[in-house]
Amino acid sequence: MIITGISDEAGKHICTQIEAHKKLGWNTLELRNHNSVNPSTTKFNDEDFDYVRKMIEENNFKVTGFSSAIGNWSRSIRGDFNIDKEDLKISTKRMKMLGVKYIRIMSWIPDKDDYAYTKKEVIRRSRELAKMAEDLDVILAHENCTGWGGESPENMLELKNEVNSPNFVLLYDTGNVVAHGYDDPMKFFQGIRGNIDYVHIKDSLIAKPGLENEFRYVGEGEGRVREILNILINEDKYDGIISIEPHVSAIAHLADKPMSENDLFESYIKYGNMLNDMIASIKK
Repeated sequence: MIITGISDEAGKHICTQIEAHKKLGWNTLELRNHNSVNPSTTKFNDEDFDYVRKMIEENNFKVTGFSSAIGNWSRSIRGDFNIDKEDLKISTKRMKMLGVKYIRIMSWIPDKDDYAYTKKEVIRRSRELAKMAEDLDVILAHENCTGWGGESPENMLELKNEVNSPNFVLLYDTGNVVAHGYDDPMKFFQGIRGNIDYVHIKDSLIAKPGLENEFRYVGEGEGRVREILNILINEDKYDGIISIEPHVSAIAHLADKPMSENDLFESYIKYGNMLNDMIASIKK
């Protein structure tokens, strides 16, 4: 089992991110942003990526996954799909340099006025991306977040079955369930149990209509994180990647949220230590 984190929540610069993970006793990271730009996009230039790669390699770190913007909360199902395909191409090139297998994706902002179109188009796009992933030898890890494919355990399994590719797997985020208003996290987990290849750890209070999400330190929200991890680790013998995404001081898509570098760093360390302790007690 690998315990790690989406490291830009510890700080904007890759060196700060690596420092945080060293303090937590980790030698891996999940790569999202460096200086607020995602290396999984064409907007991140090769020179900057070479620097990030150099820092990772010089510190003897490994990358567990690329946390991409493909199909995420900034991209509509009515938007230009070519952007996602180009991101996958550039990501794969960079993933090969770092020996990375997984790339996180979502399933686009839905067209709320046309559910049938949304579902059909999510499946079509996901199939095309999965075929690309097969050809490029990487694995798409679809997260229960924005998009039709992450709205429910039924949708997650239907999407996986419709895509029907060994290069398309499910990423389970413990906190997104309640943060998106699904009030029974155990039911959601049980609905996809046995189909989880990658785990993100967040915790939150159950979302209330019209109110901002209230994220909490791990174990202090309503995501039933400890119970779910106990089942995953002790009953299901999960031995994959568990990656923190605290959202306590940093919410990636709410850039106007006040934060300081010190807040990011210290809250991330606290969160990581809490998860380390939780998993250690679960494994006893």
